[in-house]
Amino acid sequence: MEYRPGLEGIVAAETSISFLDVENEEIVIRGYDLLQLAKAKTYLEAVYLLLAGKLPDQQELALFEQQIYAQRELPPAVTDVFSCLPKGTHPMDALRTGISVLASFDPSIEDRSEAANQARAISLLGKVPLIVAYSYRILHDLPLMQPDASLGYGANFLCMITGEKPTELEASIFERSLIAYIEHELPNSTFAARVIASTYADMYGALTGAVASLKGHLHGGANEAVMYMLVEAATTEQYESLLYAKLANKERIMGFGHRVYMKKMDPRALLMKEALYELSQWKQDDRLYHMCEAGEAIMLKEKGLYPNLDYYAAPVYFMLGIPIELYTPIFLSARTAGLCAHVIEQHNQNRLFRPRVHYVGERHLQVNQDTKAN
Repeated sequence: MEYRPGLEGIVAAETSISFLDVENEEIVIRGYDLLQLAKAKTYLEAVYLLLAGKLPDQQELALFEQQIYAQRELPPAVTDVFSCLPKGTHPMDALRTGISVLASFDPSIEDRSEAANQARAISLLGKVPLIVAYSYRILHDLPLMQPDASLGYGANFLCMITGEKPTELEASIFERSLIAYIEHELPNSTFAARVIASTYADMYGALTGAVASLKGHLHGGANEAVMYMLVEAATTEQYESLLYAKLANKERIMGFGHRVYMKKMDPRALLMKEALYELSQWKQDDRLYHMCEAGEAIMLKEKGLYPNLDYYAAPVYFMLGIPIELYTPIFLSARTAGLCAHVIEQHNQNRLFRPRVHYVGERHLQVNQDTKAN
């Protein structure tokens, strides 16, 4: 049996959901280019595509929006749990807890049919943004922002987080970021969700596992780490000095490199770089844009590494007024659609994941019967 650390290059599943065509620099989502979707469609249109397998017409989209908006309410017990958590709880831990608690309120929790899973996906898409926003605001003693029926999905999510109604540009850029994060083949968190689902566990359990995976700094937590570096540096010159110092100390620089995009820039990073430039021009503040460009040049020159999505999504979220601790929960919220699609596909075409190991330990050791405990 061949052993490959981290399962690199191993095909672990067949899917019709998404594919990373690295050679052609295309992220395929149900046959469509993700970047084209991000520039031309709303987040909920992309969600519909993932769950239904096709883009909706206007009537289908209107009904789908109504179904999701009808789910924008949390059981009181969920918000009560947030009130009981220590103030220093990380939002990802609150999110993991909130999704887990939701499972108790699903009366058909044991139904694994596609219809039941589709209904769960719609419920989660309505509720996960509330869990993200409400848990943070409760833990920081801030008033809860109720869903605004006059706002689109992304604009409403952003408003519940920041407490302020976003401009049309801010809402558009935030929606673009949600689509950028929506689905990405089989990264660690999606694989974790599929492994859990392969035991025929429910969708809530699979997503809870995905949250735990995404919290790690080598996966979703990278966007927070990127922003903390930028905040620490404050200026382009200081940021350059910080990066060179980290490189000299052989520290890992978050926001660069990718297990798939090794020879080219992550296409989603370029999408967010363009968004950062738009925000910089609109706010007449290009400090973060120039800092990020300087860092990009240094890492390419010194390490041959390109930015990934987290590198440019972090300053975009910062300029949108989003607290740094919420960057990864937003990532998970956006990815909920993709995760649900994978759980549905796994349940519909299930095969239990059960890999083997490459054993490197000792063999044929003998038990000394004389030393048996009394």
